[in-house]
Amino acid sequence: MARGPAADSYTARTRRAVHRARIALRKSGVDYFRGDGSDWIALAGLLLTIPVLTWATVEAPVWWSPAALVLPIVAGGLLLRPASLLSLYAAAAGALIVESAILGPYTEGPARVTPGTVLVVAACGFFGLLIAQFRARVGVPWRRGGTMLFDLRERIRVQSALPRLPKGWHREMALRPAGGQSFSGDFVVAARTNGGRTLEVVLTDVSGKGMDAASRALLLSGAFGGLLGSLPPHGFLPAANGYLLRQDWDEGFATSVHLVLDLDSGDYELLSAGHLPALQLHAGSGRWEEKTAEGPLLGVYDGAQFDPVKGSLRPGDVLMLFTDGLVEANDRDISEGMDRLTGEADRYVAASFQGAAWHLIEAVAKDVNDDRALLLICREG
Repeated sequence: MARGPAADSYTARTRRAVHRARIALRKSGVDYFRGDGSDWIALAGLLLTIPVLTWATVEAPVWWSPAALVLPIVAGGLLLRPASLLSLYAAAAGALIVESAILGPYTEGPARVTPGTVLVVAACGFFGLLIAQFRARVGVPWRRGGTMLFDLRERIRVQSALPRLPKGWHREMALRPAGGQSFSGDFVVAARTNGGRTLEVVLTDVSGKGMDAASRALLLSGAFGGLLGSLPPHGFLPAANGYLLRQDWDEGFATSVHLVLDLDSGDYELLSAGHLPALQLHAGSGRWEEKTAEGPLLGVYDGAQFDPVKGSLRPGDVLMLFTDGLVEANDRDISEGMDRLTGEADRYVAASFQGAAWHLIEAVAKDVNDDRALLLICREG
């Protein structure tokens, strides 16, 4: 009878120990996948592959070349931290020495450790170490780096989405980064304010293009999204200008246009910070009119004033906002580009501009090496 409780106690302790070990292993695996934990699991696995490859090379050198050691080295460059990577390199160097000693000098036959093999393995190790050091400096492991960029792109896309408009209104936006990249220096933030009766849209073009401007555009889109709707319409651009000035960037200017549209009456105001004029199609005459507001670039000097221009969208009218990448090119000036844009846009009048934004970019500036953005606001007739 005395052994029963002791046995039960021992069994219970063993089960608890196994359970704790299993939880710790699972947590380590999850943390490693997320990039938050140690890389000892990957290091142990890669270290185990080195003696396996060494044994295979010695037993079947025709099928397994000594250069096969680059496989764990390349994987280590993607998976391990620099300090752990050095341990893997030391094991690989030891494996080359063992293979060379067992197989004999390379002058006595094929499939042996040659100086070229050593150079290939060393070169792969060097580049793997550079990659590992870059990841360590950035602080984003490769396992999460791609996912983070994908999530970031989707968040930007959601933030740039235009809100739903009431019946009688149609809106479209298309954005195409330079060079076919996923991130752009052009962005849009929009919100319905004043109880949903007013649409506020801000289209901004950050200096630079593509990935060079994407990081600044990301920061500005978050800041502008917070400012929009939190300030009176005439206070947005001055606040945005002050925000850019506080960043003290070397190349920190931007152009921006702010549309404030009354969805009940169709009356609107445009405030511009060095941006291109908007274009309005008057359904009655079928002609396009430039709507030019006055204001300096954002981030140039403090105390800038932005004077609005007013207009009204009647049934059938269209308002078009765009960035300079859509109409500016080396072989033509902006006025020629705007004429070409309006000429292409006339083809979509009969279709009420349904699906027109993306097709207009394709027709007017498909291969331009610059960020392009186009926004259409249509009042249905």
